[in-house]
Amino acid sequence: MAQLSVLPDRIRVLAADSSSLSTQLLVGALARDNQLHMIESPSSTAALLALVKSEKPQVVVVSARLGQTSAGACEVVREILGQSLDTRVIVLLDSSERTPVIEAFRAGARGVFCRTEPFRLLGKCIQCVHQGQVWASGSELLYLLDALAQPRFANFQTKDGSLLSARETEVVGCLAEGFTNREIAQRLKLTEHTVKNYLFRIFDKLGVSSRVEVVLYALGSGGPQASGSPNNRKRAEVVRVSPRSAAPIPVTIAKTAT
Repeated sequence: MAQLSVLPDRIRVLAADSSSLSTQLLVGALARDNQLHMIESPSSTAALLALVKSEKPQVVVVSARLGQTSAGACEVVREILGQSLDTRVIVLLDSSERTPVIEAFRAGARGVFCRTEPFRLLGKCIQCVHQGQVWASGSELLYLLDALAQPRFANFQTKDGSLLSARETEVVGCLAEGFTNREIAQRLKLTEHTVKNYLFRIFDKLGVSSRVEVVLYALGSGGPQASGSPNNRKRAEVVRVSPRSAAPIPVTIAKTAT
């Protein structure tokens, strides 16, 4: 673990990429920004959480691959916020795809940064998130708006964890929209055979025998819960659209206390 000297008003940033070497490179590159005080974390969940507790970073930049799967990375985000609600998390994505983007924000991340973006924008992303803004590109913001417009489903949580995988939950969402297997396959970029296999697993996990029962099960248990995400605040916040898709567009989202 390497630490750099801290100066007043610097943003304390803890970074953990998918490997020790990539973390060192990430920290070294970000440390060139004199507004950031970088804290390097070993690439393991336990070490990361220990540093969050001891160093109390203002922002954590964590790779989506740290937990091996997107679901694992989302659990890491929840655990970070469980230790420190004041810490803001940015998830590094290898590609800007719908599922990991939505899952990252549902877990409580305040920004997602795709590795295909110019690296110089990551420092700007960190500063914006630290200031209370949300960082997402135009296409990523559309994913979130689309998700908000979908029917409110059960979160499929049990005391032992998630009942359905993220992909299985997507299939349920498509069922609720009335899609056929072929349409689901086209939307999720799967084969029809794979879709059928997902449906069989969903039927088995939920203890149902038809598509209608799956949708009724999903709609009958209330809306999804963003476990571990920070409490909603009364103040308005700004969603900043990163410049890779278009000029930055400020969008104000009203936050109300629950």
